[in-house]
Amino acid sequence: MSKATKNYPTKRIAKKISATTPDLIFENHFSLFLIRPASPLGSSWLDENVVTEGTVLILGGAVPCEPRYVEAIAKGAAQDGLVVSL
Repeated sequence: MSKATKNYPTKRIAKKISATTPDLIFENHFSLFLIRPASPLGSSWLDENVVTEGTVLILGGAVPCEPRYVEAIAKGAAQDGLVVSL
């Protein structure tokens, strides 16, 4: 296991700051994160890149995620031009 996967990624990901509403909000609940779409773009990005039919549980409109996957998902969303809030 690499050093990057042992720690929570929130300190290492550069937050993309914008005056607009974020597209994805990552909520840290310690044993898991909830990835909440905050815009139609965020919702469609999650559907296309994270949610797979039959394998993802949706909790109150948010996608639960293990902390070890948050960094890759947040970086991928930011690289695709989404505004991410950690």
